[in-house]
Amino acid sequence: MSRNSMLWREGIADALGFVVGALLGFWLGQLIGLNLFEPGYGVASVGGAVLVGLGAGLGKRLARRWREGLDADPNGDDPSLRR
Repeated sequence: MSRNSMLWREGIADALGFVVGALLGFWLGQLIGLNLFEPGYGVASVGGAVLVGLGAGLGKRLARRWREGLDADPNGDDPSLRR
């Protein structure tokens, strides 16, 4: 696979993981009563922002691990050592 194609795959996986994770964090906040769009800087607003940020970061991390698993060598090569 060409370097350009690998970069596209990495970028798309990161973007999808980030967006999906942020949305899951947002909806989790909605379920437990932490509204990101609450006026002011109250507990509900800040807590909602924290959940969105954590969801985005974790989603990106999980998407990257999933993509690296797909790119792994079937002979047991660790993809993190190829960089």
